[in-house]
Amino acid sequence: MWHYKLFEELKPLEIYKIYKLRVDTFIVEQQCYYEEIDEKDLSCVHMYKEVDGVIAAYARIIPEADTVHIGRVIVHPDFRGTGLAKELMDQALQYIDTHHHYLNLHLQGQAHLERFYGSFGFNTVSDVYFVDLIPHVDMERPAFGLNSPLKGA
Repeated sequence: MWHYKLFEELKPLEIYKIYKLRVDTFIVEQQCYYEEIDEKDLSCVHMYKEVDGVIAAYARIIPEADTVHIGRVIVHPDFRGTGLAKELMDQALQYIDTHHHYLNLHLQGQAHLERFYGSFGFNTVSDVYFVDLIPHVDMERPAFGLNSPLKGA
């Protein structure tokens, strides 16, 4: 089951599990040493799927004045290769198309995932740049209404 919660709706154990997955993935696994927990956590929608007590997939949705950012897209190592990343993006886009369909979407993706995000209608809008020695690109997707033929492209 997918959950969509604001920070103040999260229980302490949920916060712990989310932060643990993010730190284990982005800091330990990818060896990127930066401040993982930030002020955006306080104002975003935390979406996640829990399976048998484990956060199997997670992303945060950050609505702003003229765009929505999708970030911290993660699939737990035990669930990689199962199609859960596609399900995660489908769920995120469905949520955004329902609640923020009038806003353009933006994400900073690792360059090796450019094709994956492209399959959801995202277009690359930057050259490759490096964040903690990992190549990234900026990608955008135009706002789609609820009845758009490109919804969930």
